[in-house]
Amino acid sequence: MLSLASLFTGGGGLDWGLGAAGFETRVAVEKDSDCCRTLQRNSWWPVLEADIHTVSTERLLAEAGCVRGDLDLVAGGPPCQPFSKSSYWRGDTKRLLDPRASTLGAFLRVVEEALPRVFLLENVEGLAYAGKSEGLQMVLDAVVSINQRTGSRYAPTYQVLAAENYGVPQRRRRLFLVAARDGRRFSFPEPLGVSRTAWDAIGDLTPDPTEDLRPRGRYGCVLPSIPEGRNYLWHTERGGGLPLWGWRKRYWSFLLKLAKDQPSWTIQAQPGPAVGPFHWHSRLLSVREMCRLQTFPDNVHIVGSRRSAQRQIGNAVPSLLGEILGREIRRQLLDEEIRTEVDAKLCLLPPDRGPAPPAEPVGVVPSHIVEELLGPVAALQEATSRLS
Repeated sequence: MLSLASLFTGGGGLDWGLGAAGFETRVAVEKDSDCCRTLQRNSWWPVLEADIHTVSTERLLAEAGCVRGDLDLVAGGPPCQPFSKSSYWRGDTKRLLDPRASTLGAFLRVVEEALPRVFLLENVEGLAYAGKSEGLQMVLDAVVSINQRTGSRYAPTYQVLAAENYGVPQRRRRLFLVAARDGRRFSFPEPLGVSRTAWDAIGDLTPDPTEDLRPRGRYGCVLPSIPEGRNYLWHTERGGGLPLWGWRKRYWSFLLKLAKDQPSWTIQAQPGPAVGPFHWHSRLLSVREMCRLQTFPDNVHIVGSRRSAQRQIGNAVPSLLGEILGREIRRQLLDEEIRTEVDAKLCLLPPDRGPAPPAEPVGVVPSHIVEELLGPVAALQEATSRLS
């Protein structure tokens, strides 16, 4: 097994994938208590429950049983809220001046002090937005400085990957940056040429009856009236339902429902009460279903409350992407061949379950919602039309 130090590990999504690709996590650093409990329950790795800014690289290497230059891979996804899409929507412009951007510097500090053979950095696609890419440029400039100070030859390559192009049954776009100490340049893998749907991922699951999956909030009761694969736009003047809301007056994920025959929409880490994606049966997704859509191994158990579990899962890298990138890092940068057909088979690719069943029937909007949003006359007219 190739050695891995994991930073900003979260719930372990990237690590489960790199493990399937032949990497052994020697140490993980994560400050969230529930994430640490999840990692400890599902692995034997030394887990340092601490802010990376307070952990010396010397301690990290000691926990990993390594010295400087020994590690095969340092990997992680520094949380960078200032570069997220939602920050741009809110008009935030601080970015590098935002204290939360210091996580990038902490990651690079470990790279310089540990000098792994390869490092893999994962982040939001907003880090590389045209005209707003100062975060990415800071990383690239820092790597140049690391090379000058240490004599290394890290040559970063980066790309935004759409998870659904690599067999992940979920639409999710993230930026990945890879660099090897000896100067070899990494070529990102081409799309797999296979796709997986929400039905492939979760079609065989039934929810735990002890898990409360009722939709929350004032408008959760509207979900049965929205077709699979649609959102609140169904109930606008341009949709096929009632004109309950204005066109594009809400977030895309408002009342967003899965379609069996398509990949899932992105699993949200901190959704509001009416924020999807919701199951095609007009309920919340179970924790196990969310794990499947993130291609976590089935034996992973998430520790913590429902809210904590969703945060851990929603913030994670799809494990299958980690497996695919890990295999390519092995092959291209670490001279590790994929020798047999058994080795070549992707462990975390969901099975193809064949054609999805027909879409669920569409219900009606509750009369009290029609009256609230359109008035009592419209509610009466709608009730009359149903009877006729």
